[in-house]
This record gives sequence, C-alpha cells and structure tokens, in this order.
Amino acid sequence: MLIGIIACFIIGYTAIVFEHPLKLDKTVPALLMGALCWALVALGHLDVIDHHHHVGEMEGVLLHHIGKVAEILFFLIGAMTIVELVDLHRGFSVITNRIQTTKKSHMLWLVMILAFFLSATLDNLAATIVLVSLLRRLVPDRTERLWFVSMAVIGANAGGAWSPIGDVTTTMLWIGKKVTTTGLISHLVIPSIVCMVVPTLIATMFTKAFKGNITSGGLDFDKRIEEEKLLSSRTMLFVGVGALIFVPVFKSITHLPPYVGMMLSLGFVWLVSEYIHPEENFDESNKHKYSAHNALSRIELSSILFFLGILVAVAALESVAVMGSNGEKVGLLMSLAEWLQNTIPNQNIVIIVLGYFSAIIDNVPLVAASMGMYTMTDFPTDSTLWHFIAYSAGTGGSMLIIGSAAGVAAMGMERIDFIWYLKNIAWMAMIGFLAGAAVFIAQQQMFG
Repeated sequence: MLIGIIACFIIGYTAIVFEHPLKLDKTVPALLMGALCWALVALGHLDVIDHHHHVGEMEGVLLHHIGKVAEILFFLIGAMTIVELVDLHRGFSVITNRIQTTKKSHMLWLVMILAFFLSATLDNLAATIVLVSLLRRLVPDRTERLWFVSMAVIGANAGGAWSPIGDVTTTMLWIGKKVTTTGLISHLVIPSIVCMVVPTLIATMFTKAFKGNITSGGLDFDKRIEEEKLLSSRTMLFVGVGALIFVPVFKSITHLPPYVGMMLSLGFVWLVSEYIHPEENFDESNKHKYSAHNALSRIELSSILFFLGILVAVAALESVAVMGSNGEKVGLLMSLAEWLQNTIPNQNIVIIVLGYFSAIIDNVPLVAASMGMYTMTDFPTDSTLWHFIAYSAGTGGSMLIIGSAAGVAAMGMERIDFIWYLKNIAWMAMIGFLAGAAVFIAQQQMFG
C-alpha cells in the first residue's frame, strides 16, 4: 500500500504538470491526490507518525495536518481579500501612477527589488499577492506579465530567506530557536541578494522577453492617471499595506500563528472599507462596488483548493510510517532525509539536494524533517547548518512554480502553466539558487 501512496502522488503530480495538454484544471488532480493518499493510508491500516515523531492515531494526525493547512489557507484568503479591497478602491494606482518607465528591463529591476524587500517585510506569500495586483496594472498584456510575475516569485523567495518572518520555513527555524534574527540576516542577506540579482541580470541580458518596451505602455499610463481620482485610493493603500505589515509584528508580540494576525488585519481593513467614501457623490447604490463582499467574489477560489490538495497529499507522505535507519519508525520524508545524510558524505551537498527537493515537495515538511534529524547538541543556535537549510529550503522552491507558497499563489492568480515555467524560468532560478549557495559556502569558509 505504501507503493500505492507514492504512485498516487507521482500520478497526481504528473497530471498537474501536464495540465494544459490534458485540458484538466490542476485543482482536480490536486484534490484527488490529497484525498486518495490518505484513503490508501486508511485502507492499508498503515501506521502514521505524529508531530512528536511517534506513532499516533490516524484521525489525530490528519486533524493536526488539516489544522496546519487551514492556517495557511486562512492566511492566504485574508491576504488576497485585503489586496482585492485595496484594488477595488484603486489604491495601487497611487504606486503605479508614479512608475512611468515602460522599458521592460527597468521594470524588471524595479519589480525584483520591490519583491525582495516586500517579502522580507511581509512574507513571500503576501508579497507575491501584492505584486501580482500591481503588475496587472503595470503590464496589461498577460503574455508579457507572466514573465514579470514568474521572476517576482524568484525575488520574493530570495527576500523571504534572510528574514525570520519572510518564509514559513525561516519562521519555523526561528521559533524552534535554531536561528536568531541577527544571525539569519548577517549570514543570509548577501547570498539572498545574489540569488535575486543573478537571474535578473541573466533575464535582462539574454532573454528576449525583457527587451524593448511594455505593450500599450503609454495608453495604460493615461488610464492609470484617470484611476487615481477616487477619494479613498491613498487611504485604502496605506491601510491595506499597513495591515499586512502589522501581521508579522502581531506574531512577534503575541507569538500566535500568522493567520490570527491576518484575521485581525482583514477585520480592520473591512471596517474601514465600510465607512470610507470613494467618490464625491457616494451613496448606498454604489457601495456594493467597493465592498468586501465584492472583493471576496474576486478571489481565485480554485487556487485555494489547489493549495489544499497539494498540502494534504504532502502531509500523507510526511506522516506514513516506514522503518528508519535506527530501527525505529519514522515518516517517509524523514526517512528520505536520513537516507540522503547517510548516502552523501558532504553536508553542504545534502542541504543543496534538500533545496532541489523543496522545489518538488513542500519545504515545510523537509525543514521539519531536518529539525528532527539534527540535534541542538551537535548544531547549536545559529550554526552554519541551520542558516544553509533556511537558504536552500527558502530559495530552492523557485526552481518549480509549485515549489513554494509564492509560486502556488502566482500560479493560481495568473494561471501560469507548469511546463512554460519549467522551460522559461526554472533554469534562471536554478542558476540563482546555486550562485547564492556558492556565495554562502565561500562566506563561511572566509569568515567561519
């Protein structure tokens, strides 16, 4: 039955990869894969490993994973609703009206720098959602916009890797006292910048997609000038972005999961939207156009369900019990991590391989497995190992569009094809990932 679970995951993953040739929405195989993997666990009466690394009851283990998945989905829904509310009030026009360049190479650098620092301040998921909304105004042609959105995913993942609140995995390591804020920033900021800059240089120098000017740039700029006339635009932009920035601050103060802060932020932005007047002659008949109900209707629900299916399927692989190298039962992904450690003698290579795996399998269980594998006795807080794991897991996911939360969000919002991303973007993301890894290793050898 274990082989059946692995086969189910591979078949489902393949169906997602070939979404366009099969003419099948990727959400369908994701949901089927998630449900069937757990059905095979139940029908095979297989043991499952709980979050304490012990054999547990299947219902309890599944409930734990569903809870963790729900945290991410609620966060995603909250962030997307806030962004849509700001967009309904044309808040992003305040920014886009000030970006007058129509040259693609200049626009790319602007987007990448914005993605890098916005991700470190918010997190890579919320940053990507904001950037997709901005790019829909800045780059009206969808074919051109896909390139910018895909590159923004690389920038957002690179920016999230050096901040304790920039990525789920860095947050896990931070909360688990594997890294400190100052340690993470000082060791990873330069490799992360290299990981972002190298693909951007390659794209601007060697990719035809970033040569010349953005299509209909002039006409679009005139349109943006008209859009800024709403009275609520500036207020809603500051309230919306401020609410998103407040989420990691709230987490740092209360130590509650990020989705709680997102609920609070969404409630506040929704409250403001109920009483603000977007137009001079605003009345109840126009209120629905700027309401949170309208914003909720604009959310791509299929991307939320796609995320659900993928994460539930990965949870099954993480939980199903196999015999570990020490003779005790461990989760399948933990067993994979142990096998890598025993097979490959060089620890840096192991962590780079984990980075590649994070592009295929969600980086959260991979980091969780590594946290269980390496002890604090051998690798204390701010050890080089933990910093390199944070970098590899955070940036390695850029190599495939479904390898990170940022990529999944972009894929859902812009309907990015897996194969298109693989052919056009993945190689640049891989070069950036390896360049940053090389800088990290060189940095450690020079400074220790």
